[in-house]
Amino acid sequence: MLPELGLVSLALALMLSLALSVVPLLGAHRGHAAWMATARPLAYALLAAVAVSYALLTWAFLVHDFSVAYVAQNSNSLLPRIYQYTAVWSAHEGSLLLWLLFLVFWTALVARFSRRLPAPVVARVLAVMGMVALGFLAFTLFTSNPFERLLPGAVEGRDMNPLLQDPGMIFHPPLLYMGYVGFAVAFAFAVAALIDGKVDAQWVRWSRPWTNVAWAFLTLGIALGSFWAYYELGWGGWWFWDPVENASFMPWLVGAALLHSQAVTEKRGSFRGWTLLLAIAAFSLSLLGTFLVRSGVLTSVHAFASDPERGMFILAFLVIVIGGSLLLYALRAPKLETGKPFAASSRETFLLANNLLLTAAAAMILLGTLYPLLAEALDLGKISVGPPYFGLLFILLMAPLVALVPFGPLMRWQREDLSQPVRWLAPWAVLAVVVGVVVFFTWPYGTTKTAVGLLGAVWILAGTARFVWQRLRSTSKGARFTAEMTGMLLAHAGIGIFVAGVFITESTSIERDVAARPGQVFELRGYDFAFEGVEKHQGPNYLADRGTVVVSRDGREIAVMHPEKRAYAAGGQVMTEAALHGGLHRDLYVALGEPLDQSGGWALRLYVKPWIRLIWLGSLFMAAGGFVVVLDRRFRRPATPGAPA
Repeated sequence: MLPELGLVSLALALMLSLALSVVPLLGAHRGHAAWMATARPLAYALLAAVAVSYALLTWAFLVHDFSVAYVAQNSNSLLPRIYQYTAVWSAHEGSLLLWLLFLVFWTALVARFSRRLPAPVVARVLAVMGMVALGFLAFTLFTSNPFERLLPGAVEGRDMNPLLQDPGMIFHPPLLYMGYVGFAVAFAFAVAALIDGKVDAQWVRWSRPWTNVAWAFLTLGIALGSFWAYYELGWGGWWFWDPVENASFMPWLVGAALLHSQAVTEKRGSFRGWTLLLAIAAFSLSLLGTFLVRSGVLTSVHAFASDPERGMFILAFLVIVIGGSLLLYALRAPKLETGKPFAASSRETFLLANNLLLTAAAAMILLGTLYPLLAEALDLGKISVGPPYFGLLFILLMAPLVALVPFGPLMRWQREDLSQPVRWLAPWAVLAVVVGVVVFFTWPYGTTKTAVGLLGAVWILAGTARFVWQRLRSTSKGARFTAEMTGMLLAHAGIGIFVAGVFITESTSIERDVAARPGQVFELRGYDFAFEGVEKHQGPNYLADRGTVVVSRDGREIAVMHPEKRAYAAGGQVMTEAALHGGLHRDLYVALGEPLDQSGGWALRLYVKPWIRLIWLGSLFMAAGGFVVVLDRRFRRPATPGAPA
């Protein structure tokens, strides 16, 4: 009975989203206050309906209701309790319901925290979000029903994918979806502004905090997904340019451009059309990622579905949303005011260059991701586009961005004598070059890539420190560091830390495949890995071959590591569980391969990865910057309508 109630809740949500899409929008068009006033109650009711449906699906997992097909396919009575919760979003139908839950949650948040906005603006924004929810609810009900019954019910479930039975599954999808779906708010504000035909500081000021929060959540989601793949898959890498990884990275890049463009539009009134286009593009790329993951056109460890019907539905929805918003943009954008003019040497110009480089990088990734699909569809053969293409072009596009980062905060709006910031930054540029040269000649395992990476990292960090020092010397003590400025500094520092981590680990990491027998010791970068053998280990729902490797250095024991090969009871699938001993300055990593013979020999893969944790530390700094910006009190004050702040 409870699954049927879940389905009824989804049907009710469909009707509520239809009402939210139509009634407030008509009210704003006709100036009907009562109709506009329905937007907030409808948004809250929509959240309640979807939340009830999600709670009922979760309950079906907790009570092992294997008469529900989705539960039978993705759970098992032996599954640990924590993974019974995460199994809800471990496959297509449940992950889509989680996406919907976050979408209506964002919609309710906008309804709650937009009371200072004019009623017509709120009505239009919530109506647009209702339209997006309507499309996903229709997709869920008609092609991806999570409450579909099995008659008769299964005696036992197939089990959750063993690859997903990991703590990373608890946090990664929710964080990623919060970021993905959060760009729907910026999209809704943009479309609402285009419908109204007016883009001013008020519109941008109220959309900026939502964009920052969405981007920060997406940063955390991508970083956590990278760390999860690093330790779970046993390959020791942190990014593989997998098409589904790219699907989340593209909206992140466009979102970063949108953050900077919104700042220019709010403060100077410039880039209005460009800001609208980026808001549309960021959410459109989020939808494209949904299509790639769920349509079956990609083969990936991250992909969920392979149903052509679902793929066609999402593709049609994608065409309607993206095509409709771009058509509206084409009709209304030429009529927007252009804003104040600015000189070639100004902060606006540097931020425009930032935008172009970020969007060019996103376009390059989009081309590399979609080209193999187009080639196969046109019978041009199977073409693989991998790390050599993405890695080279991404570095070429990001190198100028790294060079420009320290200049942006030091430049003045509208016009700047470029010689002034050059003088300020010249000593720090010399310092960065000196660090690069010293590293090149003295780092014991480094290469040219290490030196170049540290040069770029020091340049960004030193340039950021120069701006901090300048602000501390400012005579206007009350305005030294706003929350917006502090967030910007954290994000820029995060970029520097991230760059250092990437280049150091990519150029100095070492791996070694060995045939190990009990008692053998293998030396790697000064660390001794002593293999003591493999024994059986019983887990909650698996039986593992558990290795023991004792790591020491200079005769001192550092860690006892236990890599595993797990055979899961329900499906018999065998998974590699790597052992990891980490610290800020290096990671030790051991993966257990296959048995070699009857004498206890096993294949082992050993890694030493210097400073790889800087990659995720830098990501945390960037995400923290996005969250801190939202705390700026200026965003809680209304802007003067019709003019930049």
